[in-house]
Amino acid sequence: MALHAPSLADIERLAQAAVEQLPELFRDHLGSVILKVEDFPDEEVMEAMGLETPFDILGLYWGHPVGDAGAGQTGAMPPTIFLYRRPLLDEWAEGGDSLEHLVAHVLIHEVGHHFGLSDDDMHAIEDAAG
Repeated sequence: MALHAPSLADIERLAQAAVEQLPELFRDHLGSVILKVEDFPDEEVMEAMGLETPFDILGLYWGHPVGDAGAGQTGAMPPTIFLYRRPLLDEWAEGGDSLEHLVAHVLIHEVGHHFGLSDDDMHAIEDAAG
């Protein structure tokens, strides 16, 4: 039996399953958010984030957070959550968590950015819950 790395579609299915597990209050505010799964970040993201390699980022929220005055600007791109398959697979291979757990964790982190939480805010919440 040949084993194949999970595809972009596989990662997207895991992410959609994670979204479905979110409380309805959160899901209601994600209707306009696009979910994109790509192998790696593009050059623009690499430069903007100051990344040394494309493996340095697992996911990214691109857009204005809920409640931000700029969120409704005409011509603004819709908010988007990017998940990066290859870095996720590397992290999964190195760690002890299931791929489902890892994808859900990264997705929820990016959803947090959609709601205006900083990385420090989310780490504090995780520490308090753990």
